[in-house]
Amino acid sequence: MNEKENNKKGFIPVHGGYRKLITYQKAEIIYDGTVYFTKRFYNKYDRTIGQMVQAARSGKQNIVEASMASATSKETEIKLTNVARASLEELLVDYEDFLRTNKLPKWDKGHRLTVRFRELNKTPNAFYQTYVKAIENPEPEICANSMICLIKIVTYLLGKQIDSLEKAFLKDGGLRERMTKARIESRRKQ
Repeated sequence: MNEKENNKKGFIPVHGGYRKLITYQKAEIIYDGTVYFTKRFYNKYDRTIGQMVQAARSGKQNIVEASMASATSKETEIKLTNVARASLEELLVDYEDFLRTNKLPKWDKGHRLTVRFRELNKTPNAFYQTYVKAIENPEPEICANSMICLIKIVTYLLGKQIDSLEKAFLKDGGLRERMTKARIESRRKQ
């Protein structure tokens, strides 16, 4: 019997699977892109580097932690997914600050490159190389705005993920309810 089959028989649900989440995959791209961006555009002693890299890391790592915590606490899963979204929102503001302080334009929804980025984002199983021409573009405006586009996509998807987690909780309950149900079922069988 494999681990998934074992989890389905008990009251602890299948959990983990974060590497399959689009939000995790894109958060990893954001992290890698932020490491590249900060090395390229900031002085190596600038504290902004640590702040931005940590916000990007927090976005990614909280998706991982939420996924693993889902086994025993839907509340923790929802909270950590929201922390991931908040961390990425903080990072978004750092990229906006970069554009503003360098007097570079921030693209709006209708900007031709924003539209192109949304099209590129529909590529199934996208990875860093999918976005490399944008993230590592010679123009800092394109680099920063591309990261902003990617962050907005992930924060939107994390919002949808939180909505989905809320609906699943309302439908299926949490660990205590599953434990009680399993115990009642066990007694019934005896």
